[in-house]
Amino acid sequence: MFELLEDENIDPELLRELRAFREAYPLPDSLRDRVPMPLYHYYGKDIWEQAAAALLCGKNLLLAGGKATGKNVLAENLAAVFGRPAWNVSFHVNMDAAGLIGMDTFENGQVRFRPGPIYQCVKYGGFAILDEINMAKNEALAVLHSALDFRRVIDVPGYDRIPMEPSTRFIATMNYGYAGTRELNEALTSRFAVIQMPTISPENLDRLLAGQFPSLKKKYREQFAQLFFELQKKCESAEISTKALDLRGLLDALDLMRAGVPVVAALDMGITNKAFDSYEQGLIRDTMALRISPRLTRAQLFEG
Repeated sequence: MFELLEDENIDPELLRELRAFREAYPLPDSLRDRVPMPLYHYYGKDIWEQAAAALLCGKNLLLAGGKATGKNVLAENLAAVFGRPAWNVSFHVNMDAAGLIGMDTFENGQVRFRPGPIYQCVKYGGFAILDEINMAKNEALAVLHSALDFRRVIDVPGYDRIPMEPSTRFIATMNYGYAGTRELNEALTSRFAVIQMPTISPENLDRLLAGQFPSLKKKYREQFAQLFFELQKKCESAEISTKALDLRGLLDALDLMRAGVPVVAALDMGITNKAFDSYEQGLIRDTMALRISPRLTRAQLFEG
């Protein structure tokens, strides 16, 4: 991961502080399996420097933005760079305090406390990745207030008051416009440093595709990148819905093509079929046909 940051020309002083952080908080062998090994890398010097500096200052991060901006990728990359175990919490409207901190359970004839992800993260000095935090009820999130502010503790009802390990950080993500999302209340938002995630740039998308598919010929790598940006423009002009703006879907489609799935079928599986309206599917396929020939074969797309 440090090679990635050096390639991004991250401030050398920031890199020294990151290494010093890892040395100051060595990781027990029992937790090494929890340190993420990212499949994808986040590219973007400014965002990297802002996020790393905030975490080094002891702040918690809220990554806000639309689809395909790399919020979860960055969160996972940050945990890997800092060398911390990660606990992922996917929020939904039924998430409650017990789901975050833990609850009593009956085991071997006794009532025992079964710790939740936040309890474990606080205890072991991990990174809590709070996915789609604006889908949770404010009442559930209120239990995090004392962990996210200067107190840095959590109270477990009926049990102990747990002080946070100094290396503990919270990284929350939130998307706009998804069904079930809501505004975060001010008390919660004030406990985060907020980064508005930008849309991936053409240069960085090319780097991402080159890193994930090194055998994909440059000519076609550029065409698939252009396809993504054309779909993005159509989403912005409301010609199609944002269901088609799916960077994960594009990567999945390329994986399928590499495995021998025909181009049209792979793009349908990765992107087109996520829009369930037949008229919209037709618009998406028309856009794809203008950029990507349906007659392309795996041998033509990939080297070797």
